[in-house]
Amino acid sequence: MKKAAAVGVAAALSLAAAGCGSSGGSDKSTVTLWMYPVISDQAKNQAFWGKVEKDFEAKNAGIDVKVDLQPWEGRQEKVTTALVSKKGFDLVVLGPDQIPQYAQQGTIEPVDDVIAPAKGSYLPNSLSALTVGGKLYGVPIYQTITAPIYNKKLFAEAGVTKVPETLAELKEAAPKLAAKKVAVLDYPGKPEVSLNQSFYPILWANGGSVFSADGKSVAFNGPEGVESLQFLLDLKAAGGLPENAASKGNDIEGGALAGGKTAMYHAATALQAVQFGTAIGAENVGIGLPLEGRKRVSFGIPGGLVLAKHSESKDAARKLAAYLASPEVAAELAAESGFFPARTDVTVPGQSEASKEFAKSLQYAFPGDTHPKARQVMGILAPHIQAALLGKEDAKTALDAAAKEADQLLGSGG
Repeated sequence: MKKAAAVGVAAALSLAAAGCGSSGGSDKSTVTLWMYPVISDQAKNQAFWGKVEKDFEAKNAGIDVKVDLQPWEGRQEKVTTALVSKKGFDLVVLGPDQIPQYAQQGTIEPVDDVIAPAKGSYLPNSLSALTVGGKLYGVPIYQTITAPIYNKKLFAEAGVTKVPETLAELKEAAPKLAAKKVAVLDYPGKPEVSLNQSFYPILWANGGSVFSADGKSVAFNGPEGVESLQFLLDLKAAGGLPENAASKGNDIEGGALAGGKTAMYHAATALQAVQFGTAIGAENVGIGLPLEGRKRVSFGIPGGLVLAKHSESKDAARKLAAYLASPEVAAELAAESGFFPARTDVTVPGQSEASKEFAKSLQYAFPGDTHPKARQVMGILAPHIQAALLGKEDAKTALDAAAKEADQLLGSGG
């Protein structure tokens, strides 16, 4: 059995030079899986995937599994290179925003058959997020979710007896906390922060979307988008955002939330809740449902096992994908990673109370507006939102300017 190892793309392509999934002259099928550090502790990550290799191979004597532990950095470029060169992996873990472009290019295979025997056990949102053109292109093995985290003590000291559950209530609470020199919302306006954890949840809650229904233009500058950005500007005017909101990140440790300068972050992860508890005491941390506007929406994505079209061991790769998505392995992965299972028939051993609170938001999970150019559009929009927060543009001007650039991108075909 080959051991799990972190390798660069050059090494991975070299290892696969004889053909991805080849038998190497033996009767065994080889399946190469590119896996990423969803388990943040490196030692635990290596141990988990080493055990996966060993256990799967013990049950499938004719299959040799190789798990290449890849870094998050440069993932998109490496995956694209591997698919174009038809070398490197049989299976890879991708998110909903990455899959459409590869499905469009025809470099990955549908995997509906893998989940068919237990389709009813998967979270519907996890499956729909990985579906393109009516076909499933990723087998969900975990699900992420975000939810509001807040400082109970700060709200109480400001006389806010009911912690905000809606955007309207958040805005109403802003002046009361501002009087205590506390910003109600720890908004991270730094362009490097994913809009999925800053502006988009507010846009979605107000019923807006990033793209038009046909995907040929953007829609974030519609009435819902303007309302959402104006909401942030109104909060800022009321002292409801940090003074450096336009340039701050969403780090908890060493940040305004941990320092008692802000009261709530609306799109936090479970790990961030743990970091928050370490900073202010777990007993002072509250976890809520997604803030409601016209609806409740929480950013959360499944990690999907994607099968390369060029794989020479597709049957073996499908068996491995089914094994990794099984309740037994999904439970262990959730326990080690802090993420959540993508299935409803999985019990996570030792799940914390905080994780159980986050799990309540899974029903509201939304992977974002998937589009082959979603990440590029985000890169265009973020600086304009920052400009509005800096007072350089009003809400409509900022969004219209971003939309003009984004529509040019969408129409360019590049």
